[in-house]
Amino acid sequence: MLVEAFGARAVASVHCRPSHETLNRMSIGFLTAIASLAAGGLAAAETPIDRRALVARHHPVVERVDPDASLTVGNGRFAFTADATGLQTFADHYYRHGVPTETLARWAWHSEPNPRGFTLADASRPYTEADGRAVAYPTDGNGEAGQWLRRNPHDLPLGQIAFETDEALEPDDIQKIRQTLSLWGGIIDSRFSLGRHEVHVTTSVHPDLDLVAVRVRSWLVRRGRLRVRLAFPRGYDLAVKNTPALDWSAPGEHRTEVERRADRRVDLLRAVDDARHHVSVAWGGSAELRETAPHRFTLVGGEEPTLHFVVGFAREKLPERLPSADETFGASASSWPGFWRSGAAVDFAGSTDPRASELERRLVLSQYLTAVQVGGDFPPQESGLTCSTWYGKHHTEMMWWHTAHFALWGRPERLAHQLDWYVQRLPVARQIARERGLRGARWPKMVGPEGRESPGGNPLIVWNQPHPIALAELLYRADPSPATLARWRDLVLETADGLASMLHLDRGRYVLGPPLWIAQEIHDQRTSQNPSFELSYWRTGLRTAQAWRERLGLTRSPEWDDALARLSPLPVKDGRYVALESHPDTFDDVASRHDHPTMLAPLGLLPGEGVDGATMERTLDAVLATWDWDTKIWGWDYPMIAMTAARLGRPETAVEILLRDGPNNRYLPNGHCPQRSDEAAVKDAVPGARKREIAAYLPANGAVLSAAALMIAGWDGAPTTHPGIPKDGRWTIRAEGLRPLP
Repeated sequence: MLVEAFGARAVASVHCRPSHETLNRMSIGFLTAIASLAAGGLAAAETPIDRRALVARHHPVVERVDPDASLTVGNGRFAFTADATGLQTFADHYYRHGVPTETLARWAWHSEPNPRGFTLADASRPYTEADGRAVAYPTDGNGEAGQWLRRNPHDLPLGQIAFETDEALEPDDIQKIRQTLSLWGGIIDSRFSLGRHEVHVTTSVHPDLDLVAVRVRSWLVRRGRLRVRLAFPRGYDLAVKNTPALDWSAPGEHRTEVERRADRRVDLLRAVDDARHHVSVAWGGSAELRETAPHRFTLVGGEEPTLHFVVGFAREKLPERLPSADETFGASASSWPGFWRSGAAVDFAGSTDPRASELERRLVLSQYLTAVQVGGDFPPQESGLTCSTWYGKHHTEMMWWHTAHFALWGRPERLAHQLDWYVQRLPVARQIARERGLRGARWPKMVGPEGRESPGGNPLIVWNQPHPIALAELLYRADPSPATLARWRDLVLETADGLASMLHLDRGRYVLGPPLWIAQEIHDQRTSQNPSFELSYWRTGLRTAQAWRERLGLTRSPEWDDALARLSPLPVKDGRYVALESHPDTFDDVASRHDHPTMLAPLGLLPGEGVDGATMERTLDAVLATWDWDTKIWGWDYPMIAMTAARLGRPETAVEILLRDGPNNRYLPNGHCPQRSDEAAVKDAVPGARKREIAAYLPANGAVLSAAALMIAGWDGAPTTHPGIPKDGRWTIRAEGLRPLP
């Protein structure tokens, strides 16, 4: 039984067609695991993890109006976030003080009119490449053209569903709150009292339709003493880049038309400039939907003490028959257990280290949040479907953090669905490469669904370039088949050709940049050359792409082999890796010791080709001792540093950093990890409010899942089981389905 249980976690995750060396390593790893079991370090999974009990331990429970505890239900394409009433009754309060309550879909976009026909050429400036060529990059984000191109297209909020009474409701009006989000069923159960009356609200989203379902039980709904308001904003306040407010200021600049009225159903057409989508409201019983003002409808109850309804959103008209609220609850309750039973699970029950329970909570909630918000046909924005950041656009440098964990946690199909967008946008990447004198594909950084890049510093960022290769490799490790190779062949090979052509030969070695903007976004773009993380990622990407050529039966690319042989080494100063060769004072210059310490990533996120372990250990110690942990270190930095510590054989450091308290590493009751919170000065803040610049930050959730996979499942050639967790007798670990990193 022990062999069977261990094999399900370790042997099944080994790369296809293992060599004799790999088989020997597997045998050694198995014997090490047996020794660890004997020492009490790993609980034998003699019976499967009780996944329902594991998930239920972390159902969010809310007992007050808490803006840090807004709760989301969704299906990956569409999400609805609720306050303590189960609706969006106190949306302004939550927006001003915590995580907003909004309704978003990844397909809903709007563009302002462009009467002057702005193009990227209007926001471009010339830069001198390392080989002397002048190349135009659209880096002027502040001019009129740059501002329009950055803002458009932007995501479009769909609507707000809230309770209303004859008098304006205030947060203090509701008492005796008991609200629970069932992660296992994707259903919010909200109970509270309003005056002398109890109110019970059930809220969920359909797994297959972009539709929210609500049931309200209370004597107050009889004859409309407690009503439901459905209101439509024009969009967002586009003067605010991150976490903007809904724009209710211009009712004459958008349209909400009743297309059809039927028995207990109203179909609406929403129009904002050229953007169109449809909304359908259907209800049961003797309730009535009244149009009470422009863009505002009120659902008023009849004689029953129950109000139940659904609101569906779609680009095209919704089906003639919509599921009822009860049918939607049933569909959600049937769908979510399949998610939790698939893929991986990690159970720390029985651990005596007080950090174990918090880590388990973060892992469970992060799986849920990424599942409800990462699943559309266009990859996510950094705030997912909770609120808007950077005008809703996808940042391609975040793609690894957003999606790698899906493959590592045994749900590769979710990663593949997101990576499909990159395959579809290969023509865009090819065109960018041609315009810059490159081969293959050159990926834009900040994009809307059409793939057009956005002006600013963005076009000079390069660490997004190898991501498609790394992610395709994770998919191959999950399914090493000819079908996988065929599906991602062009994406991998053309991306690698772009990588190779971005290098320049200088005095016998290949250099990267200038111009470029490294992941640590604080250095001069016109002079930056040979950043350590990017150099290492180029090496890993080209080596992986050569392996793909061999798997496909192709000869190795001589150009790629030449680049690998003569690529510049990682820059070192005073025995430590530094951010970049052209500015080696990373640890001497106070201004350089903030933002992402990505000189650690070559051994951690990446497998460490060409990395000297002793040098990297000194680098880690220098970061721990000198880095500015309170200014702009981001939510994914903590997991990234933990991954380096784990690969260096320092599990206690890995756990400490992963769970270290910091302004951008605090996970709220709902599982979100807001950025630049609390004391941070935010220029966009509403006066008198405690507002986060980025109220929800999914790269942190994805990063903690990927770091945990490495710390528990290890990596190719890891010396022991769960190498990133201390073996001090205080951790009891049961894991199923996790895959190691390369």
